[in-house]
Amino acid sequence: MSDQKTPGTGGDHYISYEERTGDESTVYFTKNLTAEGLHNIFQKVGGHLTGKVAVKLHTGEKHGPNIIPRPWVEALIKNDIQNGNIVETNTYYEGDRYTTEAHRETLKVNGWTFCPVDIMDEDGTALFPIKGGKWFKEMSVGKNLANYDSFLALTHFKGHTMGGFGGSNKNIGIGCADGRIGKKWIHTVEGSDNQWSIAEEEFMERMTESTKSVFDHFGDKIVYINVLRNMSVSCDCEGVAAEPVVTPNIGIVASTDILAVDQASVDLVYALNEHDHHALVERMETCHGLRQLTYMKELGMGNDRYHLLDIDENDKEISVKEAVKDVKPFHAE
Repeated sequence: MSDQKTPGTGGDHYISYEERTGDESTVYFTKNLTAEGLHNIFQKVGGHLTGKVAVKLHTGEKHGPNIIPRPWVEALIKNDIQNGNIVETNTYYEGDRYTTEAHRETLKVNGWTFCPVDIMDEDGTALFPIKGGKWFKEMSVGKNLANYDSFLALTHFKGHTMGGFGGSNKNIGIGCADGRIGKKWIHTVEGSDNQWSIAEEEFMERMTESTKSVFDHFGDKIVYINVLRNMSVSCDCEGVAAEPVVTPNIGIVASTDILAVDQASVDLVYALNEHDHHALVERMETCHGLRQLTYMKELGMGNDRYHLLDIDENDKEISVKEAVKDVKPFHAE
C-alpha cells in the first residue's frame, strides 16, 4: 500500500458536459428494456470478448426485487456468450451470500441455475497488481478470476448507500474483491471496529483502484453494459429491504469505456426532471459518489466525454435530454 493517503475532493459536485475536457468515446443506448434490447446492445460491444468469458452481475439477495431480470441474462448467455460463466464473490457483510454455502443456496432461490456460477473466492484469493494506485499497489480478488480470458460487466445501475451510485465501477471494484480481504481493504480502516469506517472520497478512490486491477488485467478484453431500470437509491445488497423505486426507468447503455458508460448513466439520471431525479441525485451527491468518475479519469481509465448513439434509430447520435424525453413514471412490473 502507498504512503500517500490524502483523498481527492469534489465528490458531491456534478461536472456538466460543457466543463469536461479530453477525447470522446462511444456509448450505445437503447430504450428497449427487454431481453431483446439487451441482446441488441450486446452486439455492439460483444465482439471484443474472446475465449472464456466472466459475466459479472449482481445476482441479488434472496428474492431481491430490482436485479436484472434472470430471463434476460439467461437468453444473453445461451444465445450470445456460450462460453460464459456468471461470476460472483462472497460478501463482506453477514447476509445471504456471506459464505459459499449460503451463497449457493441464494443463487438457487433466485433461479441462477441455467449456467455455471463461479464464486471466485470459494477456493481462495489472488493478488492483481494496480498500475498507478494511490491507496494500493495490488488488490485481493477471487482466485478464479485469473481463469478467464475476457470480462463482461453486466451492471444494474442504481443508487448505493456507500458509493452514491452503483455502476460498472462498483460492480467490478466491490464485486471482484474477495469477501474477507479485498473488501476489507476497501471498506475498513485498519484496526477499526467499524466495518464501514471508510467513506466518501476515500472509499470511492479505493473502490476505483480495485476496479483498475481488473481493468489492467483484462486490457481490451473487457466491456461494460449498464441497465438503468428499477433504480432504487439502495444497492441490490439490501434485497427486499431496498427503498422503493421512484426514479423512472431509462434504458440500457454499453461501451468499451468504463468511465464513459458510468458517466453517461449518471448524465442520463441528471437529465431527468428534478422531481424524477431528486432522490437518486441526492444519494449520489450526499455520499460524494461522483468522485468515482473524476478518479477514473485521473487514473486514465477512460473518457468522461462521449458520443451517445441510439441503436433503436440506426445509431443516430442523440443527447441525454433526447434519450430521456419520453420516460414514464416508474411502475413496478
